[in-house]
Amino acid sequence: MSAPIRLLVVDDHTLFRRGLIALLATEPDLVVAGEAADAGEALRRARELGPDVILLDNHLPGVTGIAALAGLREAAPTAKVLMLTVSEDEADLTAALRAGAQGYVLKTIDGERLAQAIRGTMRGESVVSPEMTGKLVRALRVAAPGEARGAAPRGSRLPDDLLASLSPRERQILEHIARGASNKTIARALDIAETTVKVHVQHILRKLGLSSRVQAAVYLTGRGPA
Repeated sequence: MSAPIRLLVVDDHTLFRRGLIALLATEPDLVVAGEAADAGEALRRARELGPDVILLDNHLPGVTGIAALAGLREAAPTAKVLMLTVSEDEADLTAALRAGAQGYVLKTIDGERLAQAIRGTMRGESVVSPEMTGKLVRALRVAAPGEARGAAPRGSRLPDDLLASLSPRERQILEHIARGASNKTIARALDIAETTVKVHVQHILRKLGLSSRVQAAVYLTGRGPA
């Protein structure tokens, strides 16, 4: 078995932090190595512990999580940072990703999906809550279509033969992903099971050679309808 993923939990709300730690303790491959209530403590703990993944809230006292990102990355160079926050603000999302966060998920996420998000972050995937995908795509359009973080360079698009490899249903789902729809929303719109949507999304990413639904959304947005 591979070594467990060592976590540093950074959140100023004690009850939420303790509840989160108790929740993560139910996952055998996740270990909370430490916790912190503010940016200063997080920097010290990150330097001491060298965690694999830092779960970072943005609304911290004094210095925000986003402002602390550069210091955390310097303190623990190999650690990946996953923002775990209540903020659905588009500016916070884009600022966090530009500052080096590997992903951005909302505190409304359920325990199982959070564990999956942590594992995806550890694998180097860009993890963004489905509710935020549409906002990220809109921000990328405004910033510089095709040149934003995680997007294809200007003039570089997915080859037509790759897009042609998608089935009609997969193309439908890809278009929904580009609009920022979650698996649940897509399932409801297409009258299919959410688990079926999840399988289709996995197939889409594999066929297109992408690692996340965010990349799929950005590529399709820059190209036009599939």
